[in-house]
Amino acid sequence: MADKPSVLIIGGLGYIGRFLARYIHQNDLASEVRIVDKVLPQLAWLAPEFEEACAGTKFMQADASREQALGRIFDREGGKQWDYVFNCGGETRYSQEDEIYKLRCLGLSVALGKEAAKRGIKCYVELSTGMVYKPDSSPSKEQDKLKPWSKIAVFKLQAEEELAKIEGLNLVVVRLAHVYGPYASQWVATALCMARVYKALESEMKWLWTKDLRTNTVHIDDVTRALWEVAAWYTAGRANWDDKTMGKVPTFNVVDKGATTQGAMADVIGEIFGIETGFQGQIISTFAKLNLDSVVDDVNDELLGPWADLLEEAGISRPGPLTPFMEKELLKDTDLSMDGSRLEQVVGFTYEKPKITKELIEEVIESYKKMNWWP
Repeated sequence: MADKPSVLIIGGLGYIGRFLARYIHQNDLASEVRIVDKVLPQLAWLAPEFEEACAGTKFMQADASREQALGRIFDREGGKQWDYVFNCGGETRYSQEDEIYKLRCLGLSVALGKEAAKRGIKCYVELSTGMVYKPDSSPSKEQDKLKPWSKIAVFKLQAEEELAKIEGLNLVVVRLAHVYGPYASQWVATALCMARVYKALESEMKWLWTKDLRTNTVHIDDVTRALWEVAAWYTAGRANWDDKTMGKVPTFNVVDKGATTQGAMADVIGEIFGIETGFQGQIISTFAKLNLDSVVDDVNDELLGPWADLLEEAGISRPGPLTPFMEKELLKDTDLSMDGSRLEQVVGFTYEKPKITKELIEEVIESYKKMNWWP
């Protein structure tokens, strides 16, 4: 066991954190693991297969954005230090106040980074988002222009910049596309819930903007493997990395090779649910651009009632984290388009789920049924 790294996962009960913990557990990769989260496992909608990896003695309840908690979070028996620290924490909900992101995205990351540097942690992995890039006609590479277009991305980018200034921090930054997979409760989940309502209403599911709008994706299983491989690569000496041409902080996009678009998603969803899908014409999309708030409110009003009815009919009294509620930040006419080749070339990573497929989306829906979240 001694030659296996010890691992600290902040935000370890979040979507990515729990899958990372399970991946490490299933493959017996670590000598010791500590999962830190401010939510208790009993309240985190954990599926049964995560309990062994995430609960019990491995779990510590603490709020890592509070400085006074850092000692307890980082301290190990016998004065030893953690080898890898993964920051999977931070605010993931959209449309919150700036102050919340400042505290829970920026403040959290900087506090963890300083603590990791002070303790000489071998590798600190910061999770960021592909929404930091300025959208361009070709997929964004790690050194392309930055222009964050969601609030989370604004503060995530600030966190990246502040962490890069911390003396002695062994930092890797990972920028993610839309992450999907079993139990996912965000981006892909919203689309699936909406489709379920449109099926019940027997009406066409019409998407805003165009079928070519890029909404790049990556499967959670590839994300967890990428995080682990990046940390191992860093501590083994950062092979193939050149500071002069690539920058001082190793930064990697994690995105599948499918170049997912709204059209591709619409096709898969239409096939699964047996509903018509289409796109609002130019006129409605232009109107929506100018009146996004009211358009989003209308869609939400239209869908939330029928969704509640579906849950009631299915006898689901304790609904899970799923909802067709549409966040306007995610409805922007902005491409999320990333190039993930650096991870493959530098680290030697291979994507096992290179594109979103009907089977992979059906697997997501099955996971919801298993948890009795799905009407």
